[in-house]
Amino acid sequence: MNNSRFGLTDRLLVAGPCAAESLEQLRAVAFSLKDISVDWFRAGIWKPRTRPSSFEGVGEKGLEWLAEIRKEFGLKVCTEVASPYHVEQCLAYGLDALWIGARTTTNPFSVQDIADALHGVDIPLFVKNPLNPDLKLWIGAVERLSASCSDIHAVHRGFSLVDNGIYRQTPLWQLPVELKRLMPDLKILCDPSHIAGRRELVFPVAQKAMRLGFDGLMIEVHDNPDSAMTDSMQQLDISGFKRLLEELEISDTDEDRDDVSLEELRGRIDEIDLQLLSLLGKRMGLSEKVAAIKRDNNMSIFRLKRWEVLLNDRMERGERLKLNREFVKDLFELIHEQSMEVQDRFIEDTEKN
Repeated sequence: MNNSRFGLTDRLLVAGPCAAESLEQLRAVAFSLKDISVDWFRAGIWKPRTRPSSFEGVGEKGLEWLAEIRKEFGLKVCTEVASPYHVEQCLAYGLDALWIGARTTTNPFSVQDIADALHGVDIPLFVKNPLNPDLKLWIGAVERLSASCSDIHAVHRGFSLVDNGIYRQTPLWQLPVELKRLMPDLKILCDPSHIAGRRELVFPVAQKAMRLGFDGLMIEVHDNPDSAMTDSMQQLDISGFKRLLEELEISDTDEDRDDVSLEELRGRIDEIDLQLLSLLGKRMGLSEKVAAIKRDNNMSIFRLKRWEVLLNDRMERGERLKLNREFVKDLFELIHEQSMEVQDRFIEDTEKN
């Protein structure tokens, strides 16, 4: 079995267990993955767990196991590093690639330490997004590591919010899309396992990533997920992983193949966008007039009752137009925030004069 069967020849595929638990476990997974031609076999050996009483990985002996897997099955192997010591040990055992976890990406000091440890060593790196939805922090990690390594991939693994809904980590798809816009040459993979948190959600997350044109997937696969020592709920078994690959629909990312009718629709969308911008400009102009009245009458900028009535009204109207209620809420919260900023700036400027 080869991944060309699944239409994944132009996409990167990283797969393997969340954590290395034993050489026998790694062999069982590697044996099942070798015929799929995964690009990298992954397994964590140092696990940065939230609670110290949790399984925190097997440590350095896991590197011996990964080296054995590399030799026995011809798979390129990778693991997570969080310190210069981890980097040193991985390089000593000849690992083929490394990844930087979300907790590490969150800390620029740690990222810089790793970048310094990699100085003069050009090895493929996978950089997961930080825990919090901070695009600049993600970009900063990529930039720091780019000073040492040329083959860098970003990995979208979701973000930690107060309420993640059905997911373990909220996808916030707009952030990796914006990252691609800002860094178009950077390859971006999706880690649907960490976003999903439950194996039944891994496929729909992976499918959306493919429809958005992501460059590949990093998926956790275990020979017996229910007995896994870490993240048992989100790991796929071998048959589940192969089924996911068989059912995935891979979208064409060649922008030169756009259909004529698609271009016509895009033209109409562009016209509507310009109208929206014009209307927003007019709305902010009215906000300045509102600010003048509030200034002359010594009224506060924020009017709670008015805002509650407006927001509820817009969400109800949006629903009648078949718009997502949360989308309308987010949109008008941004408009209201900008309106208050315009009013505040207007009052400050006129009082100075």
